[in-house]
Amino acid sequence: MENEEDPVKKQQIVDARARNISHNVRCLECGSQSIEESQADIAVLLRKLIRDEIRSGKSDKDIYKKLGEEYGETILYTPKFDWQTAGLWFSPLLIATTAGGIWAYGRHRQRTNVHLLAMNLTRGVPLTRNEKESMIEILTPPPAQGIFPSSPWWKKLLQRE
Repeated sequence: MENEEDPVKKQQIVDARARNISHNVRCLECGSQSIEESQADIAVLLRKLIRDEIRSGKSDKDIYKKLGEEYGETILYTPKFDWQTAGLWFSPLLIATTAGGIWAYGRHRQRTNVHLLAMNLTRGVPLTRNEKESMIEILTPPPAQGIFPSSPWWKKLLQRE
């Protein structure tokens, strides 16, 4: 009984490993599917190649390496990390960090300028000409327009026509 189960178990292990590897390999013809999901001729051949490699005793890492060497890095869904792909891996982090830094710097400058002006006023420190102009600009209310503006936007549109 054990002798009959051994080939079946071995075949199940080979099939499980082959399916696992096939899910991580991109179909060269379809591009958006793995070779496990694809029914293209090249996908069928690659699945057979993977099963043959497993039966010959190669490890998963060796099979991925062979596929990468023969068909290029694009066949693997998880390309290896090296200096050529480092820009692609780190570019989202770099962009987010730069945008966050610019935003934080702008907020810091905005708060710092207003706070320094207010602190100088409370301490009795005389303001420079630029600071006086900034304070007048900040503190001067906009001109009153009443309830209705003098020239609504629709009147401007009608005058153009």
